[in-house]
Amino acid sequence: MVATAEEALAGVRDGASFAVGGFGLSGIPNILIRALYDSGVTGIGVVSNNCGVDGGGLGVLLAAGRIARVTASYIGDNKEFARQYLAGELEVELTPQGSLAERLRAGGAGVPAFYTPAGVGTPVADGGLPLRHHPDGSIAKASQPKEVREFDGREYVLEHAITTDFALVRAAKGDRHGNLVFAKAARNFNPLAAMAGRITVAEVEELTELDPDEVHLPGVFVQRVVVLTPEQAADKAIEKRTVSVEGAPS
Repeated sequence: MVATAEEALAGVRDGASFAVGGFGLSGIPNILIRALYDSGVTGIGVVSNNCGVDGGGLGVLLAAGRIARVTASYIGDNKEFARQYLAGELEVELTPQGSLAERLRAGGAGVPAFYTPAGVGTPVADGGLPLRHHPDGSIAKASQPKEVREFDGREYVLEHAITTDFALVRAAKGDRHGNLVFAKAARNFNPLAAMAGRITVAEVEELTELDPDEVHLPGVFVQRVVVLTPEQAADKAIEKRTVSVEGAPS
């Protein structure tokens, strides 16, 4: 247990790598991301499903030029993410979403690599995906071909596990041992990101006693827990809100 998000991030340094939970803005560790921004660290690597949105989530660190490399499954609606990538300011490794999830899980489970059919026959396996561009838009650095093997008549590509210096996650409930429970859609990349971090920090909305049967992530994967205030716990942004237009048919 630590008292504040700032204390929870003790030891972070320039160039460190972070696995960050969440999907879009759902289930993101917003308070820890802000504390990371306030710490002033730069040149960091981020592994997350995406890199937030313009002005939200990891997008705040991105806009400040603090992120040097991103491993993600898609760029999404983040215009600044796309701009930095195409301008050669940011290195980006795009990975199939399921492969990214399993790479994080494998890192936490001590599995160094695994074979998957996802990406076979595409640049994911064959190489050539742009990792970094020149300012003129040409490719400065491209991905290398990956090992492909055949099992039972089907081809599979070798993907390597991911481990990071830190992991930042958000949970609905947690206990003093670091056991965590995630709410609904927030149980997306959070457990997987938590497994991949050498030091995993969880911001929890409620500190309580947990029935072992309800635990989503055991505390063995969590080193630091910070309990949010009610105001912080209620701070949950929405990517896009769909509203009805007055006078339109229902």
